[in-house]
Amino acid sequence: MNDETKKEIQSAAFERLMHHLQNRKDVQNIDLMNLAGFCRNCLSRWYREEAEKKGISISDPDARKHVYGMSYETWKEKHQK
Repeated sequence: MNDETKKEIQSAAFERLMHHLQNRKDVQNIDLMNLAGFCRNCLSRWYREEAEKKGISISDPDARKHVYGMSYETWKEKHQK
């Protein structure tokens, strides 16, 4: 497998993970942290940090919106227990 194909597959898997988490609103971030050692906020931070490595500036709210599928504030109001 060449590097480009590997990155395409990794990107697709990451997108599937984000969509899965967006659909599993019943799973709280604290549950993810306790079980897996990361949460949606971690994913958004990693996304922002990787963009910065490429010279792309993404704000925390924009990175969270990408991961949550909505603003963090909206997600908290609708789904945080």
